[in-house]
Amino acid sequence: MMDVSVRIFAPAKINVGLRVLGKKEGDTYHGIESIFQTVGLCDEIEVGLVPGRGQCYVSCDAMSLPEDNTITRTYRSFVGLTGCGDSVSVSIKKRIPAGGGLGGGSSDAASFLRALADLNGICLDSGLSDAVAGDVGSDVFFFLGLRSGFGAALVSGRGEVVREIRARDLHVVLVLPDVFSSTKEAYSLLDREYGEEGDVGGYIDFESYEDEYNGAVRGWRFRNSFTRVLSAVHPEIGEAVGALLESGAEFADMSGSGSSVFGVFSSRETASSAASALGRRWRCVLA
Repeated sequence: MMDVSVRIFAPAKINVGLRVLGKKEGDTYHGIESIFQTVGLCDEIEVGLVPGRGQCYVSCDAMSLPEDNTITRTYRSFVGLTGCGDSVSVSIKKRIPAGGGLGGGSSDAASFLRALADLNGICLDSGLSDAVAGDVGSDVFFFLGLRSGFGAALVSGRGEVVREIRARDLHVVLVLPDVFSSTKEAYSLLDREYGEEGDVGGYIDFESYEDEYNGAVRGWRFRNSFTRVLSAVHPEIGEAVGALLESGAEFADMSGSGSSVFGVFSSRETASSAASALGRRWRCVLA
């Protein structure tokens, strides 16, 4: 075994528009339609091979991870699919908040898988990456579907259908309300609203998403299905969206199933100024 380690960055993502489709009879998952885009907020991960077989030792500086997490699930899946069972140590400098709709756990898993493949001399082709993503979580497909690990893509199905598109250089401010929103809670609230009728409509066609994304940000008609139902339970989310718009954002919405909110500004300077002003009340990140 070679005594080597690699250091990698795992970016957060935002959802530029997120339509959650109503479940059809017999469906296990909701379908989605969205543009996912990575932003500049990243976890830093160091992965090294260590003596022994079949063990994945994970440490995180900012939180205590459960024994079963996206890193250990990725390791088990990789070992099962490739037979490469050298033990590894994984150290995470956590910057992406958990429960924020920013895909931190999924991004960590995707970056860790790239590191595992590199350390073991394995070609990470689409078959292997899709198999691991299917074992670990739907958002992992997006992060593995980006050739460089950063960028933007049209995402549909339950998250497994990913088509990379040219990413725009967006000037983003993230606002992180002191609210934890679990994915389970978000879908439960949405199912209650949908009832037997399915989603309430009012969304642009998914076929138009890329053209809309490339148009003027101030004219974007994107919506997130979760924003209204979660804001009713956690008013801080709606307040954060309003605060971003009042601070000059050309577009603002929640990311994923929350609770993080993002605003897109016309320039780096206006974004920086807004982040400074909003930082008096909120935890903000210029991303």
